[in-house]
Amino acid sequence: MAESAGLANGDGFSDAERAALRTIGRTRKYPRNARVFHEGDHSDFVVMVIDGRLKILTATADGTEAVLGIRGPGSLVGELAAFDGGPRTASAIALDPLTVQVLPAAQFREFVTSRPGAALELIRMLMSRLREGDRRRIEFGAYDATARVAHLLCDLASERAVTDADGVHVRLAQHEVAGLVGASRASVARALASLRTLDIVATGRGTITVLDLDALRSIVD
Repeated sequence: MAESAGLANGDGFSDAERAALRTIGRTRKYPRNARVFHEGDHSDFVVMVIDGRLKILTATADGTEAVLGIRGPGSLVGELAAFDGGPRTASAIALDPLTVQVLPAAQFREFVTSRPGAALELIRMLMSRLREGDRRRIEFGAYDATARVAHLLCDLASERAVTDADGVHVRLAQHEVAGLVGASRASVARALASLRTLDIVATGRGTITVLDLDALRSIVD
């Protein structure tokens, strides 16, 4: 399983547990597009997102990069390296100006082992990410690009979006959507054009606005 694959805005830790994690390590800020860690690195720290978003990606055989997931505030990133000592299986890049808590591996392991509830939530989180990865692989083989884009936007609109009178705003560029749904950028552009024609979404620079979430869900169903 690649590190932090899947979609989530925050993990299962309680507010008290996240507050305790804020006392470990140090706070660090990254500008947009900065790499927090690189695939293949042997660094073993864990990152907790405080503000902003990270994208998790991996290099593909043809030299491109596939987006595995987006992480928002409260999420843990890079937790596998704290336990197995192996190289990073993916890279983490700031999608926005980013603030994180950098947790040294030894202190993170001590935190988890001293709090049975946190250890259980960590196991649940990893299992959830495995299930999400399985679901996405099934979707890639069973659904066309439009259905996959609709499913992704439903997930993002429910979990990590900004809502106002205009709709639900998902801050992702088309190439990032393409990486998340396992489709070409051209296929995603056509899918979004179809959804625009139906007045389900509107698109702008780096943003997709969901205008009719119920209609979008009907495509997924």
